[in-house]
Amino acid sequence: MKFSTSITLAELATLLDAKPVGDPGFLVTGMNEIHMVESGDLTFVDHPKYYSKALNSNATTIIINKEVDCPAGKTLLISEKPFDDYVSLAKRFRPFEKAVSSVSPSAKIGEGTIIQPGAFIGNHVTIGNNCIIHANASIYDHTVIGNHVIIHSGAVIGSDAYYFQKRPEGYKKLESCGRVLIEDNVEIGALTSIDKGVSGDTIISQGTKFDNHVQVGHDTYIGKNCLIGAFCAIAGVTRIEDDVILWANVLVNKDLVIGKGAIILAGSGTEKSLEGGKTYWGIPAIEARKKWREVAALKMLPDILSKLK
Repeated sequence: MKFSTSITLAELATLLDAKPVGDPGFLVTGMNEIHMVESGDLTFVDHPKYYSKALNSNATTIIINKEVDCPAGKTLLISEKPFDDYVSLAKRFRPFEKAVSSVSPSAKIGEGTIIQPGAFIGNHVTIGNNCIIHANASIYDHTVIGNHVIIHSGAVIGSDAYYFQKRPEGYKKLESCGRVLIEDNVEIGALTSIDKGVSGDTIISQGTKFDNHVQVGHDTYIGKNCLIGAFCAIAGVTRIEDDVILWANVLVNKDLVIGKGAIILAGSGTEKSLEGGKTYWGIPAIEARKKWREVAALKMLPDILSKLK
């Protein structure tokens, strides 16, 4: 998420009651998670396993819970609770805004777009030209939708990321301040849910088509001209490249890459990244031809065992 106006390190230190390390006038222009940060962004780290990754990331300001050497060209904020500080910044710079009508006055809706009765269009939403938003679809705040997009009834676009940190007293929510971006000529099936980024963007690229009952997790990227079948569940921070086909009830674990042109057959599940240009099947998903040979071999097993008796 980019801030509407830059904020100095000193100002952030005062807001968070944290110890600044570096130039007090250093400008912070936004905030994001480690895997999505750009120069000018702030990120946080609170576990020794990820100190090096955060300090060597593209982030130029890091909230950290340990005194460490500050990398050149960067600044630090030393805090006892970096996670909580990050949440407080998300709430401050993108606070929840109560809706005052079913279509927000702050929404920008393009020429020729049809909003069916019962649809909800949240604050600061942008919808392009010649779209159809069907009855009872819900478009959460800050969502951006391109031209010629169809969103069917019951779809929820921009719900919060499913992201919690376990604490002794229970789970602490990492508040979402990201967005969903849907490009031109996309169709979203009924009862589909697409989560916003935690602090970045969940992106559905041009020409992609969803069936009904699809779940897409936070900060996921889905490329151009993909087909996503009914009941697919795609976990967060996953990258689905162009021209991928996921048939019905495919499960994709978090942080994976599904290569360009890959096809995953119905009922499959994968916990590893898959190369493009191949067809996959099974749990865990492997190349379909190999899986079919395994199935054929298993069918022969009873006869083989009977001959050994």
